[in-house]
Amino acid sequence: MSYPRLGLATIQPAYRPIASALLSLSLLPIVGCASVSLEQANSLTSYEGLTSNNGRSTKANYKVSSGDLATTKTIYIEPTMVSGAALHSIKKSSDRALVANVISRALCVGVSDRFEVVSRREDADLVVHATITQIVPTNATMAGLSTATSLGASIFSPVPVPRLPMGLGGLSVEAEATMRDGKQVGAMVWARGANFVTTSARVSQIGDAYSLAASFGGDFSKMLVTGKTPFKGLPKIPSGQKIKSGLGGKPKYPACDMFGRSPGLTDLAASQVGMPPSWTDKQRPTGAQ
Repeated sequence: MSYPRLGLATIQPAYRPIASALLSLSLLPIVGCASVSLEQANSLTSYEGLTSNNGRSTKANYKVSSGDLATTKTIYIEPTMVSGAALHSIKKSSDRALVANVISRALCVGVSDRFEVVSRREDADLVVHATITQIVPTNATMAGLSTATSLGASIFSPVPVPRLPMGLGGLSVEAEATMRDGKQVGAMVWARGANFVTTSARVSQIGDAYSLAASFGGDFSKMLVTGKTPFKGLPKIPSGQKIKSGLGGKPKYPACDMFGRSPGLTDLAASQVGMPPSWTDKQRPTGAQ
């Protein structure tokens, strides 16, 4: 006895978007997120004594000295740099600079929960600098197809359709915090790939890296603010100043204006329809190459 072949063509049109979503979910163990390795750019004063995070979504090696941090009050955020190895993966220098600027902005807003951010290095007890070590480009064509598929499916079904689990981007960064005498009191080597369920598809080579940049800034700043690993425990409600800055409001400290204001809800809406981050984040990036 022969059986008919099954496929999307045999499914009623109204249910095909749901079937496509289920097919995507079935591919999760294989291509559910981009694979990004931990990379070093030799921008840290030391890589000794780092503890491995061994996370499922985030790879990180880190260390923090809570005792030294307890004696510090002021902090300076250097503009994030892009390593030589990362320069060749993204064509436009403006795109690389935009990702770098998001990291700086997230770091500045994040550490404002505990420290006073100053605009001059010589006035700071702590100095933070970060370097992008790798940008895995997003496949803009696949991102556009994912957006079109999701928007089309929303017409027929209220069930959210995840993006196609192909052509996902990623980001790796390293950063450290040093005291006036050069002593390293916090360091992190970090990497994360985009997830096809939680990371919106944007038609840009830096679509995923742009989203992940804020995640790194949040992890590193949280480590400095709490003096312990940012990878354990339940998520906490953001502080009032974080919420205000995230919506595009004035930052707690004027020094953070160096990295511009977040595009807030405008960018959130744009991400849902696949618009490139450069369309909404119009701030002038600083420091990146």
